Amino acid sequence: MSGAGSAAAPRILVIDDEIQIRRFLRISLASEGYEVLEASSGERGIELAATGLPALVILDLGLPGQDGQEVLSAIRREAATPVLVLSVRGGERDKVRALDAGANDYVTKPFGLEEFLARVRNLLRVPQWQIPGDGVYDDGQLRIDLQRRRVTAQGVSARLTAKEYEVLRRLMAQPDQVVTQGHLLREIWGPTHGRDTHYLRIIVGRLRQKLGDDPTEPRYIHTEPGVGYRLAFSLQGISVPTATLTSDHGGTTSKE
Repeated sequence: MSGAGSAAAPRILVIDDEIQIRRFLRISLASEGYEVLEASSGERGIELAATGLPALVILDLGLPGQDGQEVLSAIRREAATPVLVLSVRGGERDKVRALDAGANDYVTKPFGLEEFLARVRNLLRVPQWQIPGDGVYDDGQLRIDLQRRRVTAQGVSARLTAKEYEVLRRLMAQPDQVVTQGHLLREIWGPTHGRDTHYLRIIVGRLRQKLGDDPTEPRYIHTEPGVGYRLAFSLQGISVPTATLTSDHGGTTSKE
């Protein structure tokens, strides 16, 4: 066992109708020390997501009967458990739809095992709560104080516009997870601006400049082409009052 440790192995639910895929994932995940639950249908997957208390759900979209998108929506109505979509559907529209519906990551079949396991570790590592309004991020080079609306990059105060601050705040609320362009545009600019991606590109470009982030090799704001943006944070830099943290995999995240 190398990845998860044996003391309290995270439980992972695999929802896929292909027995070969389930067997491959079961062997691969178990070899990393994870406990694996399996479901071959959407209905069974929804049941195990509620009763099995998994730390992570791996979901195939191409399920017989109940479509994977419906299963994702059903899981999201009940819990904030991270969901990794695993699907042959590699189109941009499918990825955006799944991420907008609440998926935390998306991997297209066929996939490389090492990358897949890295994404699993990342989702299990990311805290399943949002940084509250009085949270502070400070990694020694970048400091973001949400309560005081202050951002300091390499010791220099960065003046952010209202839109720049809102984009940064919403990315910060979901550290190291993809936030789709459509979601950011609808939430910040309004429901009629879901396709106005040029607005977002300009704001993200300015944010990167003010944070000292190299767009060719970004440290903080990463682009998922055609899908959205991901804010990569060192979890050691996140500081929040312990009383404000909600429970992780079984709890519900607060809304902004």
